[in-house]
Amino acid sequence: MKIDQLKQTARKLRQHIIEMTCRAASGHPGGSLSAADIITVLYFHKLNYKPQDPAWPDRDRFVMSKGHAAPVLYAALAEAGFFPLKYLKTLRQIGSSLQGHVDMLSLPGIEMSTGSLGQGLSAANGMALAGRLDKKAYRVYCLLGDGECQEGQVWEAAMTAGHHKLSNLTAIVDRNQYQIDGKIEDIKNLEPFADKWKAFGWEVINCDGHDFRSLIDALEKAEKNKNKPTMIIADTVKGKGVSFMEERPLDYHGKAPTEEEEKLAIAEICRLEGTEE
Repeated sequence: MKIDQLKQTARKLRQHIIEMTCRAASGHPGGSLSAADIITVLYFHKLNYKPQDPAWPDRDRFVMSKGHAAPVLYAALAEAGFFPLKYLKTLRQIGSSLQGHVDMLSLPGIEMSTGSLGQGLSAANGMALAGRLDKKAYRVYCLLGDGECQEGQVWEAAMTAGHHKLSNLTAIVDRNQYQIDGKIEDIKNLEPFADKWKAFGWEVINCDGHDFRSLIDALEKAEKNKNKPTMIIADTVKGKGVSFMEERPLDYHGKAPTEEEEKLAIAEICRLEGTEE
C-alpha cells in the first residue's frame, strides 16, 4: 500500500476499535489506538501471509505480546481477510472467538495466546529459532507495551535473543508512556531503555510510531540487519486519534467509550484525513 492508503486503513482500524469496545462495553481502547499505525504497517505493508491459508509454513509470524490490545489486531485480521468484518461486532461476547485477550486456538491468524504480560517475546524467540533450524526465510515480529517491559521475563528473552543472534526477529515497543496505574517513569522507570537493549546484544532503532514513513524505514533497516535481533522503539500517544482519550490516557486504558463518546470519537477519526463517512 501507498502511504495514503495506509493512513486510510489505520483510520478504519481505529473506527473498528471504538465500535467494538463500545458495543462490548468492555476492552482496552487506549493501547489499541496507540498501536494502530504500527499494526497497519505490519499487516498491510510488511508481513508475508495468506489469509486463505493461515497455517502457510512460509508465512511471517507476528506475536501480540501486549495481548490486551486485542481489538487492534482483530480489526487488522478482519480487514486483511482472515474472517468477515461483521464478526468484529462479537467482541467479548459469550461464545465469540474474539476474546478479551488473543487466543491462538479460537481464531485464524493468531500465532500465540497472550495476555499474561511479558511472555510474547519468549514465544517469538522460539519461532525465530525454529525458522533458523528449518532454514526458512520467514521473519518474526513481536509487539510489546512499554509497561510490559517492566516484566523480568522480557529481559530473559532479550538476553536469549541476543545470545543466539536472532537476526530474523524484530521486536517493537509501543512506547505510549502510560500503563494502567500511571506514567511509566513513575511506576518503574525503564531508562536508559535503548541502552538496555543494546547491552543485551540488540540493534536499536528509534522511530515515530505514528509516522508511516518512519515505521517503514525502521522495519526495512531491521530486515537488512544480519547479525543480531532488532528492537524498534516506536514513540506513540495512548488513545491516538481521539482527542479526549489522548488527554486522559489513564481513563481509557481499560474503559470502553459510551455511546455518546463513540459518536464523538468516530466523527473525529473520520476527520483525520479530511473526509467523513
